[in-house]
Amino acid sequence: MKRIAIYPGTFDPITNGHLDIIRRSSELFDEVIVALARNSQKTPLLSEAERQGLIEAALIESCSDRTNIRSDAFQGLLIDYARMMGATAVVRGLRALSDFEYEFQMALMNRKLAPEVTTVFLMPHEQYTYLNSTIIRELAHHGKDVSDFVPKVVADALKKKFEVKYH
Repeated sequence: MKRIAIYPGTFDPITNGHLDIIRRSSELFDEVIVALARNSQKTPLLSEAERQGLIEAALIESCSDRTNIRSDAFQGLLIDYARMMGATAVVRGLRALSDFEYEFQMALMNRKLAPEVTTVFLMPHEQYTYLNSTIIRELAHHGKDVSDFVPKVVADALKKKFEVKYH
């Protein structure tokens, strides 16, 4: 049986921390689907099309040696999407203890709804533990160089986004 994992997120924007988790997941599973979650509760900086395009470009830029990674998008419950895709696992990154409580609750609920889908927690490399998309957006908003934290294509897109928005 093919081991398919879903790595969901809003990816606003995708970061090097996300890519670290994606690459390591691709070593553990036969297929990894990087799934853009359409979340009506959030107001992202980047449009869905921009985020999807940046995910695909970042995967080409950073993971082109991996043939078992692809991107997709979904709306609704993650666990329903995971079942529809035939996934055996959902991959979640844990950066700090503050992530754990929420992720633990979600993992338990998902297990209740679909016991056949396992949640797998991966810690990012220590150089990425402080990274999150909110910090990246804030730095870019204030004109700071974010190229150490995101793929080049993302850094370029954020620079362009904020130049247009504020100049």
